[in-house]
Amino acid sequence: MVMQELEALGKERTKKMYISNGAHEPLFGVATGQMKPISKKIKKDQSLAEELYATGNYDAMYFAGVIADPLVMTEADFDRWMDAAYFYMLSDYVVAVTLSETDIAQTVADKWIASGEELRMSAGWSCYCWLLGNRPDAEFNTNKIASMLDQVKNTIHDSPERTKSAMNNFLYTVGVSYLPLHDKAVENAKAVGTVELKRDEKKSSFLIPSKNIQKEVDKGRIGFKRKYVRC
Repeated sequence: MVMQELEALGKERTKKMYISNGAHEPLFGVATGQMKPISKKIKKDQSLAEELYATGNYDAMYFAGVIADPLVMTEADFDRWMDAAYFYMLSDYVVAVTLSETDIAQTVADKWIASGEELRMSAGWSCYCWLLGNRPDAEFNTNKIASMLDQVKNTIHDSPERTKSAMNNFLYTVGVSYLPLHDKAVENAKAVGTVELKRDEKKSSFLIPSKNIQKEVDKGRIGFKRKYVRC
């Protein structure tokens, strides 16, 4: 039933956009906002989420993250989901987001960051972005986050492309959402300078984390926290 509903919402234009970002068949091309009416009916359903994630269909895998119950998922479950997350929109926006709602989030994210595997590292750094952007500052060990900032400063330019992007987001998120280390994040972002992201068959894109943090400073958004992580 859910697969039929998702298929009916698919649009060719959205499908092409997802494919250009790394998705591959099977997929329908459903805009994430259009999933909300279905998710409101289902709410949380872990067994259905597992069935949908196992289809390998990108839209079904994304929707699985929306209706998953993170509190019943184990570290082994998250590792299994990561094994099937074949590109960054799954690793960073489905698995990492779902993980960020658990008590084991930092433990699992730390393991992934240390894995040396591009998408696991990317998901680990992304998970910290979701955590820092949502949870109170007091939940984090300041020395640990400071050490992670230095790790980004020292390794970002030599890291895999998707990991670079997530590390850049981490610098930005600490600079904007974690007040105890705002100044250090700004300092490290300036030391990092410009980050080049190379793309297959496309022009490189260039990220300047210090400028992005400064834009939020100018808007008076320092200390911003999201109310919700998942849509």
